[in-house]
Amino acid sequence: MMRVEMRPLDEGLLAPVLEIERASNPAPWSEASFRAEIGSTEGEFLVLLVDQRPVGFGGYWSVVDEAHITNVAVEPESRRQGWGRRIMEELLRRAANRGMRCSTLEVRASNHPAVRLYESLGYQAVARRRRYYPDNGEDALVMWLYDLTTWKT
Repeated sequence: MMRVEMRPLDEGLLAPVLEIERASNPAPWSEASFRAEIGSTEGEFLVLLVDQRPVGFGGYWSVVDEAHITNVAVEPESRRQGWGRRIMEELLRRAANRGMRCSTLEVRASNHPAVRLYESLGYQAVARRRRYYPDNGEDALVMWLYDLTTWKT
């Protein structure tokens, strides 16, 4: 039986998280950016482990009453198995339980699997940020989830 757990990002998980980020993001976060998330009280940053092996991660920042999803990734060989959904659901649940009322994120306009995932969680595309991504000038869709109360436990 598979053992699945979510843990806050810590120094011991930093190296595999950086590997997943570099394999997933054409404009990856720096190591310093991830280090800033360790122990931060401005939000939460979680790592998904399957049988003690990191396969994905995600985080959000608290901005007044909004959970701003900052970064979500699943290693390429573990995609399309529901791990991204599992990460997002846990982030939304934790944000709601911390009093966040809504959530927002940006996603590459061409990342159709991610857009479909976010839509299935209740997000709506409400705007487009032109030439948002620095690696190729791609547009970002700005998506909002207006009510986190259904995620409270």
